Amino acid sequence: MTTALWRDTWATVMGGFVPGLAELERTVHVAAEAAAGGPPRRVLDLGGGPGVLAERMARRWPAAEVTLLDIDPVLLAMARAGVPANVTVVEADLTAQPWPLPGAYDLITAVMTVHYLTSAQAADAYAAAWRALAPGGVLIVADLMPEDGLPGLMGALEPGPEEAAAELAWAEWWANLEGLEALLHERALTFRDKSPAEFVASAGWHAAAARRAGFAEAGVVWRCGRHAALAAVRT
Repeated sequence: MTTALWRDTWATVMGGFVPGLAELERTVHVAAEAAAGGPPRRVLDLGGGPGVLAERMARRWPAAEVTLLDIDPVLLAMARAGVPANVTVVEADLTAQPWPLPGAYDLITAVMTVHYLTSAQAADAYAAAWRALAPGGVLIVADLMPEDGLPGLMGALEPGPEEAAAELAWAEWWANLEGLEALLHERALTFRDKSPAEFVASAGWHAAAARRAGFAEAGVVWRCGRHAALAAVRT
């Protein structure tokens, strides 16, 4: 199977892994257009993987310059095989700052990305995003994000049956990749010393981290079960 076909199956698996993904994407579009007063001109997708979200944003805003940043060689190859011409794919590590990007973005997204970071790295990412945004720009972080007052531990956030099945499908997708052996070997080397942090924090933690980073406004704009999205505006 080609990287483009594996990319299509990834989109299906991710749709099951993140319930309400289509509604989340609509929330991103509405929030970005409201903040920018129209279509955003420059968009940055952090940890954008194979570029499915970046592609959809680029097609919705064909005049926008969209940049996807990721470190995974497998997903980067899929992104390069599938994104339109107005999407630039950049290989970079979120934990290595400053990011190799020009500033002044109208929209920055991080969908199912922050849980790979430690709490300190996540706080640094909020600060880096603030610096990379234009005044009036919006950052949207979507991830496992329990309601305030609930424990922020992976084990305390047990998935329901549908989510458990989606997590199994996600694991099987990675286990069954064929024809990408060289990329998988490169991926193993890339992540040899980078174990996922499995970081989970409440919506309140994320809002506080955004405010400490300099965002004057931050709050939840979407929720579906264990998943939520926080929008933070740079004023």
